[in-house]
Amino acid sequence: MKYIIRFFPEITIKSRAVRQQQIKQLKKNIRQIVKEIWEPARVGGCWDLLEVEVGADAPASITTQISDALTCIPGIHHFMEAQEFELPDQDRICELTLAAVGDSLTGKTFAVRVQRAGVHDFRSIDLERYVGGYLFQHTQNAGVRLKDPEVQVMLQIHHQRLFIVSRRREGMGGYPLGTQENVATLISGGYDSCVATWQMLQRGIYTHFIFFRLGGAAHEEGVKQVAYYLWQRYGRSHRVKFVTVPFEGVVEEILTQVDDALMGVVLKRTMIRCADRIAARLKTTALITGEAISQVSSQTLTNLQVIDRATERLILRPLITTNKQAIVDQAKQIGAAVYAEAIPEYCAVISKRPTTRARLHEIEAQEARMSPAVLADALADAVYQPITELPADLAARQVAPELLPGSLQFHDRVVVLDVRAPDEVAQAPLSLVDVEVQAMPFYRLHSGFEALDPGREYWLYCDKGVMSQLQARNLQDAGFTNVRVCPAELLRQAG
Repeated sequence: MKYIIRFFPEITIKSRAVRQQQIKQLKKNIRQIVKEIWEPARVGGCWDLLEVEVGADAPASITTQISDALTCIPGIHHFMEAQEFELPDQDRICELTLAAVGDSLTGKTFAVRVQRAGVHDFRSIDLERYVGGYLFQHTQNAGVRLKDPEVQVMLQIHHQRLFIVSRRREGMGGYPLGTQENVATLISGGYDSCVATWQMLQRGIYTHFIFFRLGGAAHEEGVKQVAYYLWQRYGRSHRVKFVTVPFEGVVEEILTQVDDALMGVVLKRTMIRCADRIAARLKTTALITGEAISQVSSQTLTNLQVIDRATERLILRPLITTNKQAIVDQAKQIGAAVYAEAIPEYCAVISKRPTTRARLHEIEAQEARMSPAVLADALADAVYQPITELPADLAARQVAPELLPGSLQFHDRVVVLDVRAPDEVAQAPLSLVDVEVQAMPFYRLHSGFEALDPGREYWLYCDKGVMSQLQARNLQDAGFTNVRVCPAELLRQAG
């Protein structure tokens, strides 16, 4: 089996030196990936096309893996699975083609397509007619149809070699990874950041990942899964880092020190400022986000301008004019939607009336109220991991119990911690009979839980159960064993 690879068309219009450099990089990338699957495979070719030869002894499962991998390598426009022969005379071409595709023509219309490179004593159309007439006479076909045939018989002639194509598959397109500078993507695990990452990979830009942990272990695990999927499927020819930044303390500082309407913009600026320092350490050129104009309040043109002032580093937003449905559709196309839709909904900063027209001097005044040590601590505690370590890291994590068994009941050591925001508690206070209730907003759990009586059990409560589950797992990951999620059925009994 041989794979004949055609380049992304824009590669072929580059200057000779640039084209050679990009083809060389693509060849290197293909070799890196293919040899991980099948070591004996050989990668060759140069100016016009590249070839991957796996050998006749390769199992069908291996050829399938290689074929699937080639569809996801940036720089490949399409490729063809083919059998190769030394170029014979036209009669022998007819015999070889009949042996390769004859059975597939039974009861179907067909047409023969020939593409040539090199000097020959026949034209492509002449060979198409000659082979087509032979197949028409020697197979049980339904006739020749030049427009929209059911089967296209594809022959490639490259100088003195003949390729009989069994299947053509489309590639990812774009430029080969490594032909552009690398970047760092702020990834949340949602549709937007996933699609933004994929679009940068398609342009030949490989990306590190920066994740700001706001929602505990469940959120972190989901984001690591989708980041690893994107890298493993579309970018594994290059090694990158996954950086986890513990941002719970920063969120607490914003929620307690910043005016409600400005929280969202301040949070984004703080993330950008932190990502800029990480990007400097990773030696990346730019930061990537999944923001689109007016998708949320912080993404108006005025607010984006204020956010950009947090750094001198280039910020790229590939989705800036893309509508949400198009983003979701592309996430499904690249296979990331199944991960994005499974990541728990989590919003660390929710403003009642967020501003859409932030002013830089007002934002800077709010930021001056925040302690610089909080951001410094987050940066100091950031974890840098080679992305190849993520599978082992995820497998080693123990999933903490999120719900109490239904048979358990409240007892005198139980305290129900209401982790809702203060305004939610004020609007609908939680009142239970014979059960102690303490209000501790989710953003204070990070710093306040350790001061609680370790001899008591703390059952976390929020309206929908999402925040309480995330925070319970976060505390359990931190080593606290006296924390649970409060079951809704017990609340109904005790309310």
